[in-house]
Amino acid sequence: MARLRLAFAGTPDFAAQIFGRLLDDPRLQMVDWVGVLTQPGRPQGRGQKIQPSPVQNVAAAHGIPVSTPAKLSVSDPEGAQAQAWLAQQKPDLLLVVAYGLLLPRAVLALPRHGCLNLHASLLPRWRGAAPIQRALQANDPETGVCLMQMEEGLDTGPVWAQRATPITTADTFGTLYETLIDLGSEVLQDFFLEWPFGHRSPRPQSSVGVLYAHKLSAQDQWVRFAAPALTVFGQIRALDPLPSARCMHRGLALKCGGVSVRESVGIWGRPGEILSLPQGQQGLVVACETGAIALGWLQQAGGKRLPAMEFCRGYRIEPGELLGDLLQEQKDHV
Repeated sequence: MARLRLAFAGTPDFAAQIFGRLLDDPRLQMVDWVGVLTQPGRPQGRGQKIQPSPVQNVAAAHGIPVSTPAKLSVSDPEGAQAQAWLAQQKPDLLLVVAYGLLLPRAVLALPRHGCLNLHASLLPRWRGAAPIQRALQANDPETGVCLMQMEEGLDTGPVWAQRATPITTADTFGTLYETLIDLGSEVLQDFFLEWPFGHRSPRPQSSVGVLYAHKLSAQDQWVRFAAPALTVFGQIRALDPLPSARCMHRGLALKCGGVSVRESVGIWGRPGEILSLPQGQQGLVVACETGAIALGWLQQAGGKRLPAMEFCRGYRIEPGELLGDLLQEQKDHV
């Protein structure tokens, strides 16, 4: 069987989990892992100590050489050094999963068979940095993963393999994240088991239905209750459990999640108005522009995440009070 010299480029936990499953798959004996590109370590925790990326930790545990450039451009000394290092590894393919750096043309052309990218959406929908969150935010009925041949455009390359999964009303970023790790691992395992690929070729992406999953901003975290309940539902679950949606109450920021839609509450209030306190399995019911949502958990800054009933009891939240976003709170106090 032909050997495959495979290099890997990735940074966060999503990439590390997939990388680890490939390394541990006993069926992939034809793969020689020759090197890993990952972003430099970042300061973490109270002491702000530099910690290596999750992918670097996986590579180190398996004795795989690692390069951690902050840039890959040949015009940058560190980038030029990383390119030279990768060339020395002589990869047949470079597999990219959530790396976080754009690959310049020279890197794309370096492996004998080019570079492959596992992307967490059904391309061409949700190209870009935050495909899982944007699919949830838009209340898409399904999402999935695509394995594509990389080119210079942003997630524009032809697709080798695709697998879909439904998005249920119970899904959050946390649950869908785990589902797509499973799905992505399966797609890659199946793909590499077919090496060498013979006469197979990837299919071009459609020019119809292109959407960009722009990176989340701090403003995306603030819940805007002056929107339909379904829109608010999508926004909150796209951030649950991390980095968490936020709302203002009595001048303080609260994190919130565990959201569900309550379309038929009976009496509508102002956007952000607390309509009823938690009862049984029902969370804290809050009015939106149309309809209402229920929050299953809340968290005060520096405090623990608590079920809505327990939080409201300790925090003494009352019906008729308002929840709002930071921008609206600032306007109200001008």
